[in-house]
Amino acid sequence: MKKIISLSLLTSTIILSNAVANDSAVQKRILKGNMNLEYKVLPKDVDSFYEMFSQGITYGRLRMNTFKWDWKKETTKNKSNYALGLGGSLIFKTGRLNGISATVGFYTSQNPFLTMDEENVGKLKAGKDTLSRNDAKDGDYGMTVIGQSYLQYDFSKTKLKFGRQLFHSVFTKSNDTKMIPNSFDGLSLESKDIKNTKVQLAYFQAQKLRDHTRSHDVLTVDTSYINDKGKPKADWTNNDDSAKHMGLSSLNFQEAKKSTNHNLMIGTVENTSVSNLKAVVSYLAVPDVISNLTFEAHYKIKTADWTISPGFRYMIQNDDGGGKIGGASLKGTLANWKSGDTGGYKNPKSLDSSLFAGRIVAKNKTTKILYGYSQIEDKADIVAPWRGFPTGGYTRAMGQYNWVANTKTHMIQASYDFGKAGIIDGFRTTVRYAMMDFDEKKDDVLADRNIIHMDFWKKFKSIPNFETKLRIGIVNSDDDNGKKADSSYNEYRLELNYLF
Repeated sequence: MKKIISLSLLTSTIILSNAVANDSAVQKRILKGNMNLEYKVLPKDVDSFYEMFSQGITYGRLRMNTFKWDWKKETTKNKSNYALGLGGSLIFKTGRLNGISATVGFYTSQNPFLTMDEENVGKLKAGKDTLSRNDAKDGDYGMTVIGQSYLQYDFSKTKLKFGRQLFHSVFTKSNDTKMIPNSFDGLSLESKDIKNTKVQLAYFQAQKLRDHTRSHDVLTVDTSYINDKGKPKADWTNNDDSAKHMGLSSLNFQEAKKSTNHNLMIGTVENTSVSNLKAVVSYLAVPDVISNLTFEAHYKIKTADWTISPGFRYMIQNDDGGGKIGGASLKGTLANWKSGDTGGYKNPKSLDSSLFAGRIVAKNKTTKILYGYSQIEDKADIVAPWRGFPTGGYTRAMGQYNWVANTKTHMIQASYDFGKAGIIDGFRTTVRYAMMDFDEKKDDVLADRNIIHMDFWKKFKSIPNFETKLRIGIVNSDDDNGKKADSSYNEYRLELNYLF
């Protein structure tokens, strides 16, 4: 393993030295605020199979992510931890021949200084995505994967992709804030052939989360592994995202005589026909388990110096059989409920629920101010293990999951670009303050909390493709006079990115 790490670091050093020499070239990609990539230069149409590759473009990225998680009170369950990821990616896009092209992306994350031993690796928090916990059980703290591998066919204003890919919708995201993005295996279509309208369709048979080396089911939590105490225990090979539904497990599906293999279907229509209005309707289905219909709209009001944008999201979750199997709670504690205590849920065997979120955004050249509010209906928790975050863009702060039934959240966010203001070149910052009010009547929900979340970005003129980002999260929870565990913590992240 040490040889692999050394080779990886040596290769990175060689690539970086070559990349710096070519820094004056046109930027092929830029990093957006959410750390996703926006392509500025793409391969062109070609005339032969040979030119597909000779005229293709390689995109490189070196990155380092460090994480420190400091619990206010350590317990046997909660241990302070830190992690380091070193690596990056190489993505190659071929030229287009008769509309056909291909993309392949290799990603690596090496974690040479992990301090959590094999017994406690499951207690890693934000830093868990720098490695595969399943592989770490065998002492392997690094991972190298094919994160993208798909064929693409372009015709008119339509793109058809087949293979492993990144797919962004209200439900799904690549969420590329760590070392390796979240990806999906299957078929997708994006079309802009209809005026002022973008249509997205997707059919995915598997997902590969950021800390996995192999793809897995889009929904099922694998609890088939039995620990030494005779109890089911996730082995981190299936869907083990932080927002997973523990009741939708392999054991529970098998006991219900249902398949543990599921498909994810998504359809989205975005329309901008009305001036200054963007309206979006999205649909998701995991057949025989759950479906979701979401409406979203944002309207821009322009003034001399500011743009004011009110908007909302209304999400309707329909139970298509999953509630009977897994129960209303994401904790999975109601999966086997038959009578008695409902854990505070009105219908413990139903996943019918809804979510409303609203926001207003004020923005000018240097400043962005957002106020957001979200409320989950007092029915079931929202099922969303695809990194799309139902409250994202409204009230979701760093690392927080606030779509448990009857949860209310307020958030204020302010961003300021010191570079555009002519104060500090290449420097910008964002500060969020969120108040999360959980339903104390629900069993096992988190304690109410206040969150302060700060982001700081810095770019440098001398190395235009290099960016640093510091993130700080401060969480203070209310233990409700000892009724809840004190889950207060501070979190620190430092990310370095270099694109070439």
